[in-house]
Amino acid sequence: MSKPKTIKEDFRVKAVKAFFARLGDSSSNVLGGLRESRFSLKDQVFFAKRLSFLMNAGITAVEGLDILREQTISRGQARVLDQILTDVTNGQTLSKSFAKFPKVFSDFAVHIIKVGESSGTLSSNLEYLADELKKKQLLRRKVISALVYPVLITLATLGITAFLMLYLFPKIMPVFASLHATLPLSTRMVMFLSVFFQHWGLLIIGLLFISGIIFSVALGRSTTLHMLFDQLILRLPIIGTVIQYYNVANVSRTLGLLLKSGVKLSEALPITADTTKNLVFKRECQKLAEVVDRGERVSTYLRNKRHVFPDIFSHMIGVGEKSGTLSNTLVYLSEMYENEVEDFTKNLSTLIEPALMIFMGLLVGFVAISIITPIYGITQNLHG
Repeated sequence: MSKPKTIKEDFRVKAVKAFFARLGDSSSNVLGGLRESRFSLKDQVFFAKRLSFLMNAGITAVEGLDILREQTISRGQARVLDQILTDVTNGQTLSKSFAKFPKVFSDFAVHIIKVGESSGTLSSNLEYLADELKKKQLLRRKVISALVYPVLITLATLGITAFLMLYLFPKIMPVFASLHATLPLSTRMVMFLSVFFQHWGLLIIGLLFISGIIFSVALGRSTTLHMLFDQLILRLPIIGTVIQYYNVANVSRTLGLLLKSGVKLSEALPITADTTKNLVFKRECQKLAEVVDRGERVSTYLRNKRHVFPDIFSHMIGVGEKSGTLSNTLVYLSEMYENEVEDFTKNLSTLIEPALMIFMGLLVGFVAISIITPIYGITQNLHG
C-alpha cells in the first residue's frame, strides 16, 4: 500500500516542479534576482510565499526547498539553499538553519518560522511572514517614490543651468569682451563661474564623487558618524517627519507581530533593534529592552523621548500596557503610522513643489537675465 502513495507523491512533486518551471520566464526565477550576500525584501517575500504555497499543496519542507533550489540561477543563493537543504534533510529545524545566515534572513523572520514550527503552523506562518514583509516593501516604496520627484526636479534645474553656463554663455562671451563695456554685476558673476567651471568643473565633480564614496564607506564603518547622520535626517523639515513615521511604523509592526507570536517583550525588543536600520531607533529599542529588564513601564520611558516617538505613541502604549493588549496596540499603531506615511508621500510633492519651482525659477532666471541684459544694452546702443 505504501508504494502507490510514494508514486502519487512523486507525481505531485514533479507536477509542482513543472508548474514553477513555466513560471520561470514571467518571474525571472523564484530567487534568480537575489544577490549573493543577502536577500532583498522583495526576494524574501517571494521565498516565503512560494515555500508556503508548496507546503499548503502537501509537499514537505525538504521537497519545497529542493524545488526552490532548482529554480535558482544565482550561485551565491544556490550555496545558501544547498546548506539549508542539507541541514533540514539531516533533521535540523528550518529556523535554526535560517539563523546561520543573518545577512539573508532577519531575526524577525527566524522567530516567526520558529513559532510556526513549534505550533505546527509553519506554512501559515510563512504566508503570514510574506504578507508582513510585503507591507514593509510597499511602505519603503512609497517613501522612495516620494523622494524621487524632488531629486529629479533638482537635477533638471542644475542640468539646465549647466547648459546655459557651460555651453551657451561661452559662445556669447567673446562678443561681450570685444565691446570693452562695463557689464552688469550678474553677467560678470556668471562669466566668472562659467570660466571657473570650464577649467575646474570636472575636477570638482570628481572630488564630489570621491567624497561621496568616502562618506558612504565611513558611514558604514563608523557607528558615531552613522548615528549623527540619522539624527540629522530626523531633524530635517517634512522629510524628517516622513522618516520618523516610517521607522515608528516598522518598529511597531515588528514588535507587535513578535508579541502576537508569543515572544516575550524583553526578547522581542532586541530582535526589533536588530531589524531596524536607523541607529536612533535601534538605540532606543535597546534601551527599552533594558527598561523592561528592570521592570519599568515602556510608556514612562517613551514620554521622555518625544523627539523620537510622537506623543500619541507613548500614550497608546500606556493604554496597551494597562489593558494587557500591547501587541494589538502596536499593530494598530503600525497601521496608523503607515497611513500617515502614505498621506505624507501623497502630499509631499504638493508641499515641496512650490519651493522647488521658486528655486528653479530664480537659478535659471538669474543666468538668463545675465545673458539677456548685456544683449539688450548692445541693441539699445546700436539703435541710438
